Amino acid sequence: MIKKVMAQRQSKEKDARITPRLVVRYTLLQIPTLVLLVLILMFLRQRIEISCWIFWGLIVLKIAADVVLFPFIWKAYDWDRKAKEHPMIGLAGKARDRLAPEGYVLVRGELWRAEVKDKSEPVEAGASIRVRGIRGLTLIVEPERET
Repeated sequence: MIKKVMAQRQSKEKDARITPRLVVRYTLLQIPTLVLLVLILMFLRQRIEISCWIFWGLIVLKIAADVVLFPFIWKAYDWDRKAKEHPMIGLAGKARDRLAPEGYVLVRGELWRAEVKDKSEPVEAGASIRVRGIRGLTLIVEPERET
């Protein structure tokens, strides 16, 4: 069971990749901070003596910092990934209360508010469930089919 969940997470990580659209989005969102830095430096240059190499050096340093940080934070800019890739989806748990159609479940030792998928058949307390979706802080679950 644990191996199956780990394999699913690894396959999701392999599916996630840096795309040209993601690079453009990241770059466009860095422009306002760069413009603000230039404006602040121009303002300071009028008030105090700042040499040209410090002015341009700080701008280059800001750009270099953005380039260096991108590989570490690019996933935060990947808004196109579907919500179905949430790490809770596919996990098993137990119903703490009767879900008819709402109640509470235990997943990974944590108590979550849950709702039965499609508001179909109720799930009895103590029954095994599987997380199939998430809406806000409510898990969408269905009873685990025993084979």
